[in-house]
Amino acid sequence: MIDAPPQQVFDVLADGWTYSDWVVGTVHVRDVDAQWPRVGTRLHHRAGPWPFSLEDASTVLVCDPPHRLVLRAGLWPAGEAIVVFTLTPEGDGATRVRITEDFSAGPLRWFRTKLNDLVLHQRNRETLRRLADIATRQKADEHAER
Repeated sequence: MIDAPPQQVFDVLADGWTYSDWVVGTVHVRDVDAQWPRVGTRLHHRAGPWPFSLEDASTVLVCDPPHRLVLRAGLWPAGEAIVVFTLTPEGDGATRVRITEDFSAGPLRWFRTKLNDLVLHQRNRETLRRLADIATRQKADEHAER
């Protein structure tokens, strides 16, 4: 649960330059297509620890602001995943954010185990904590400006 309305949370998702701030494993955003997060646009990133980090891109498959964003996240040669962010309004100005991530191609798809699922779950929990920090900080900044 994030103490910010869905549009405010989606605004963070819509700012591709912040992904390395909150997506665990993304260490650098190299470029973001000008129309991000329009369907078909790409966010060019580097993921993983140096010196083993990989350069690839994530592509928007579905964009339904402020409710849903679906990405194909590339990490070749390891593979790619479909990542779905679902934002649901809750109570007075809060948002329930759900991340689902499933390997859709490449070697990672074949090595799926309970251990990998647990690691992915913990990674996504931390990703959500970081997303919440940014979204709620923006909410606090808005209140300070008023």
